[in-house]
Amino acid sequence: MPQLKPSLAPDAMALAFDEAKAAALRGEVPVGAAVVRDGVLLASAGNRTLELMDPTAHAEMLALRLACEAIGSERLIGCDLYVTLEPCPMCAAAISFSRIRRLYFGAGDPKGGAVENGVRLYESPTCHHAPEVYGGLRESEAATLLKDFFRERR
Repeated sequence: MPQLKPSLAPDAMALAFDEAKAAALRGEVPVGAAVVRDGVLLASAGNRTLELMDPTAHAEMLALRLACEAIGSERLIGCDLYVTLEPCPMCAAAISFSRIRRLYFGAGDPKGGAVENGVRLYESPTCHHAPEVYGGLRESEAATLLKDFFRERR
C-alpha cells in the first residue's frame, strides 16, 4: 500500500466523520464521505438509505453524485474521496467509474468491503480505473463509531 500523502486527509476525514455522526443521529448506519479537489470541498454526505428508502443512498454514492453536479461532469478527475468505512462493491465500482484519483478510508470492512477485503475490485483485470488507496485513517475511531451504533441497536 502506498504511503499516505499529506494533502487534506485530516480535515477531509473530519468532515466525513461529521457526516457519519449526523447519519447515526438520523438512525442511519454511521458512514460519512467527502469529495475534495485542489483543497476545495466539493461535496460531503452521510448514509441516507432509510430516509430516502433507497438502497443505493450510501454516503459515497451521495457524495459522488453531489460532486459531479458541483463540477458539471460525470468524471471526478483529480478528486479525492474520504470515507469512514471501506467501500462496498457498489460504491467501489462507482468510485472507479467516476475516476476518483485517491480513496482514503477509515475502518476496513471484512464482511462488506470491496477494496482491501472481499472482491478487491481494484485488483481485478476488468477494473477500468483503480484509484490510489490509503486505508486505516482514524481506523479505531471509525470502528468504534460503528460498533457503538450497532451495540445500541441490539
